[in-house]
Amino acid sequence: MQNKCLLQWTVAGLISTGLFTACQQEKKDYAAHDAIIKNIDTTVKVGDDFFQYANGGWLKKNPIPGAYSSWGIGNVVREELRDQLKKISEDALKANAAKGTNTQKIGDFYYTGMDSARIEKQGLQPLQPELSRIEQIKDLPGLMAEFAHLSTIGVGTPIGTYVGQDAKNSSKQLLQLWQTGIGLPNRDYYFNNDELSAKVRTDYQRQHLPALFKLGGMADAEATQASNKTYALEKFLADSSRKLENLRDPYRNYNKMPLAALSKLTPEINWKDLFEQMGYKGVDTVIVGQPEYYRAVSKALKTYSIADWKQYLRKNLLAEASPYLSKPFSDEDFRFHGSVLSGRKEQLPRWKRVLDTENNLMGEVLGQLFVKEYFPEKTKERYVKLVENMRTAFRERIAKLDWMSEETKKKAYQKLAKINPKVGYPDKWKDFSDLEIDRDAYVLNVFRAATFWHKRDAAKLGKPVDRTEWDMTPQTYNAYYNPSNNEIVLPAAQFMIPGAKDENVDDAVVYGYAAASTIGHEMTHGFDDTGRQFDADGNLKAWWTPQDSVKFTQHAQVLINQFNNFTVHGLHVNGKATQGENIADLGGIVIGLDAFKKTEQYKEGKSINGFTPLQRFFLGYSLGWLGQQRKENLMNQVLTNEHAPGFLRVNGPFADVAEFYEAFHIKKGDKMWLDPDKRARIW
Repeated sequence: MQNKCLLQWTVAGLISTGLFTACQQEKKDYAAHDAIIKNIDTTVKVGDDFFQYANGGWLKKNPIPGAYSSWGIGNVVREELRDQLKKISEDALKANAAKGTNTQKIGDFYYTGMDSARIEKQGLQPLQPELSRIEQIKDLPGLMAEFAHLSTIGVGTPIGTYVGQDAKNSSKQLLQLWQTGIGLPNRDYYFNNDELSAKVRTDYQRQHLPALFKLGGMADAEATQASNKTYALEKFLADSSRKLENLRDPYRNYNKMPLAALSKLTPEINWKDLFEQMGYKGVDTVIVGQPEYYRAVSKALKTYSIADWKQYLRKNLLAEASPYLSKPFSDEDFRFHGSVLSGRKEQLPRWKRVLDTENNLMGEVLGQLFVKEYFPEKTKERYVKLVENMRTAFRERIAKLDWMSEETKKKAYQKLAKINPKVGYPDKWKDFSDLEIDRDAYVLNVFRAATFWHKRDAAKLGKPVDRTEWDMTPQTYNAYYNPSNNEIVLPAAQFMIPGAKDENVDDAVVYGYAAASTIGHEMTHGFDDTGRQFDADGNLKAWWTPQDSVKFTQHAQVLINQFNNFTVHGLHVNGKATQGENIADLGGIVIGLDAFKKTEQYKEGKSINGFTPLQRFFLGYSLGWLGQQRKENLMNQVLTNEHAPGFLRVNGPFADVAEFYEAFHIKKGDKMWLDPDKRARIW
């Protein structure tokens, strides 16, 4: 928000007492409601660990609650959102609304999730028809038919399908195949020997899998045998699954082929029948992300018996359903996924778990009610304007690049100009009229919702691309860039600062917290190692000169090397796998700085609570990553996630930014100091 008072004084050439008082009050509001001052830990040296300096005061006062694997600003926002969504769900529950209305669906879903007495009484009974289907499998066609069925109710199989835009022709929707089929977070857990991988792998094989099979009715010996067979099958598939960093190459993960070629690759699978049974009509061409994985699936269908595959599917069904079944199932699901994998000490209260599930499956239904109350038009206008300020700053930054040719710059301008910003909430909401929800069983409502989404996805085949669609709800604390649509999607909740009204947050903090860490970050994704390979229309196409591509790779390698040198509990951060996010972080910061320097607050240079506008910008950015994680969760992130841990997303890129050194007087010898020739400079 620009300093309207200063503008009025300048234009009028007068200072009226009333106007002066109002403006002084505005400044007092900024100081009194300061979103950053209370978080600072002055015992930490600024140049040694800026993340701890900016956020350590808050972290000391806010230890991670037992039910969480991490705790930070995102959690606090989500807690506020949960309270708001709880009211919406409870009101729907009381409304006794007509069948088929959104209110009825919200109310009945919440009712079945909260009726713990009935869930305990039902036990495994709601799953019996599904377990019977698996038991009746006799041969390979029957197994394929069950793969198809389970995929429609949200249960994992070795076949990972979705309908998405053709990366090389973004106006077309095609069926896509991606690697899936394993029960651990990614393939490395089956093979790595680091502390967390070894611990998780042992527990999964010797405790979690046997527990699931026993809960499903098996005796101890049978459960042990089923666990060993299932683990062996998953490990076989994992061995042909790609590593995290190798999933970033859009060309390598784009293998378009007709069904005849897919059938030749995987002779054990009748794809035509399988796709028809999954509800994908008239498929003649597919895009296969990882052909070697599907070659392994075909081989596994010969290597493992029908009995082995039936055990594998029982496990997948039980694992998917466990959070929505009786206490023994949900407790085991939490023990493994919550405690072993993430380090959590206790489960969330039931109402929070139910709301999270409801929000995941019916988010836009809730979102329509959410934005009416919590995201006024005035707030939306601020961030729409902020997007355009960032776009202007980005264009000017591209123009000044000394490593990029004019030929590539011209196309970069075109791509930047065509980025479509979606701010706050959709202009057109999804239609949930085909979603069936009743008061029968909680787990069956979850399966029905999964069926709704599967059918909706399948119906996109052969249809025009709907570029108005959102893949996040307005109440999501997150954002994304979609390369095929060349769009940034910025949900309303992402701009929330706990305990602060938007109008009481000064530009310096907003440009750091929202413009740099979110808007600029997502814009830069269009020009990171993956996004830059898509053109202005969202097509995977070489639009850079070969020389400029080489120069980009050289600049990016500096950042890769920088992050490779960071270690977390003995694990090295994967600089190659995280480079896209690291490029976007650094790009967001420098573009956000350029945009902020045009504001009246920056030009005026007045301090608030002892911090200059430039310092407040960096503190505002750091606020976006305020948080801490349990050891298990942190190690899991390093192993499985393309995002570096939050504290490194502050300290890492700040060390590359000259203005950071200027703002906080960072000197050689400080732990965050990087020699100028070692600092990454891309955008």
